[in-house]
Amino acid sequence: MSRACFTLVSARGHPASAGRDGSGAHGPEWGVPLQGVAKSHSRPKTANDNPHVEASFKTLKYCPDFPGRFGSIEDARAFSQDFYTWYNRDHFHSGIGYHHPVDVHYGRAASVRDRRAAVLAGAQAAHPERFASGGLPTPPDLPGPAWINKPKTEKDATEKSTQN
Repeated sequence: MSRACFTLVSARGHPASAGRDGSGAHGPEWGVPLQGVAKSHSRPKTANDNPHVEASFKTLKYCPDFPGRFGSIEDARAFSQDFYTWYNRDHFHSGIGYHHPVDVHYGRAASVRDRRAAVLAGAQAAHPERFASGGLPTPPDLPGPAWINKPKTEKDATEKSTQN
């Protein structure tokens, strides 16, 4: 049982189970239904619920170059290597202020944002009629920290970063 699912307590205080894929435990080895165990879709603190990875999968799914099938595992690896290089270095991400993840990771996002602000200011000075608000246009805000499982306190975050 511990191999295929983990047990947690549901909101009502009853034991609950969740399969590794988030589905409730089911199948012949579990019996149908599990007696005294409520079905749950909650998987607290699991890496499978990583919004960053889920976003990349959605982009991958709608990529026009994504093949219906790969000829071999080597073909899949080669496609993935090219795709994720593009995704991290060339693709603009709305969730991080239309920056590239590589720029955010290496601390270049602030200088990119400053250059964008200069270009917008120059465009407004040259063609004020194109800017209806009359105010100075600004690029999107810089992204803040992103966490998969945020530590409870800043002290925890500092301790974890010094351990790595």
